[in-house]
Amino acid sequence: MSSAAYFTHKGISFPIKELTEESISYVENEFQVLDDDVFNVAYPKSGTNWMAEILGLIRYYGDPSWVRSLSLFQRTPWIETVHGLQVALKSPPPRLLSTHLQSQLFPKSFLRSKAKVIYTLRNPKDVLVSHYHFSKIFKLWKDPGTLEDLLEEFLTGNVPFGSWFDHVKGWIQMKDRDNFFFITYEELQQDLRGSVERICHFLGKELNSQQIDSVVENASFQKMKDNKMSNFTELSEKYMDHKKGKLLRKGICGDWKNHLTVAQSEHFDRVYQENMQGMNMTFPWD
Repeated sequence: MSSAAYFTHKGISFPIKELTEESISYVENEFQVLDDDVFNVAYPKSGTNWMAEILGLIRYYGDPSWVRSLSLFQRTPWIETVHGLQVALKSPPPRLLSTHLQSQLFPKSFLRSKAKVIYTLRNPKDVLVSHYHFSKIFKLWKDPGTLEDLLEEFLTGNVPFGSWFDHVKGWIQMKDRDNFFFITYEELQQDLRGSVERICHFLGKELNSQQIDSVVENASFQKMKDNKMSNFTELSEKYMDHKKGKLLRKGICGDWKNHLTVAQSEHFDRVYQENMQGMNMTFPWD
């Protein structure tokens, strides 16, 4: 039986191990954002690790040695976790930082800075399925039982880091800021090279064609799967049940079609429409 448990902070659920009310409050109110910080932001299971790999490769002009020699948690720490916050505070600038936090809990000091945010968005049905499989092996998250059980919890936002709908709507409000860039997991899948070029442009980092080739090659699903610094295989058994599965499972779009029934998919669509009306935006899955 899983010993995972959650606490609620400002109406949002968080895993008790690795996060505390203190760490989350510190990030919101006291964390000092630096002008050259780059934040890798996404709702859980939306491509955070993939984007972290891409950003690490861009930083070193396509040279994979950094992403192969230092763990993801050291390279691009999650600022809301107790350990990640300590790593972030000790990291020399320029810093790459990750977070799953909703926008209202993000460091207030960001609004006075020139720091950049890259927000990755993914089809919520694929997020749901990825969450389901991940929670079976990640010991900090509760085992949700069946996919049907998780579907209801997910649609009501009763999952770690809260509602997908609130997360997206909160962050997308920043879309007109010069220091905010948003991209979808689906765009990364369909055109990784074009996506890398756009990210480089946003970061003001000009890579030549060969360097971009290297970023694309080394950020491929297979290369990441083989990189023990990125595939979570080095993560202690305390956190991950490696015998039950792997973090990098399929890395595809549309896997939800293999899991959701027609009725479940239609129910999801109804809740999606209710929550996303008035957004005036279309996404690849709409």
